[in-house]
Amino acid sequence: MRTGNEPLQARSPLKIRRGLALWGLLWAIAGAVAFANAGRPEWAAACAALAMVAATDLAMVIRHIRQGPHYQPGKDIPPYAPDRGRNDSFGIRNGTGRRRNTRPKRP
Repeated sequence: MRTGNEPLQARSPLKIRRGLALWGLLWAIAGAVAFANAGRPEWAAACAALAMVAATDLAMVIRHIRQGPHYQPGKDIPPYAPDRGRNDSFGIRNGTGRRRNTRPKRP
């Protein structure tokens, strides 16, 4: 949801997340190989599981990057449609103490 105070040239964190996932994947694979060579199958399995998590994260990040930018409304678009008195089913009054107009507008 747009709140209206985002920077105009905001950047996506997906590229740094891709780099961190790749870095974690490489270290987890290296750990799994090192522990397997050292005769520690439990630690090798733990590193392999961590490598699977990092690979899944990397695949999701690459998928999101390939989807491209999504539509974001301009700065003149409010984050949501303002309430114009249509949600007064419980008899709530507006800020001035008067009842809101609940009749539908005529075309």
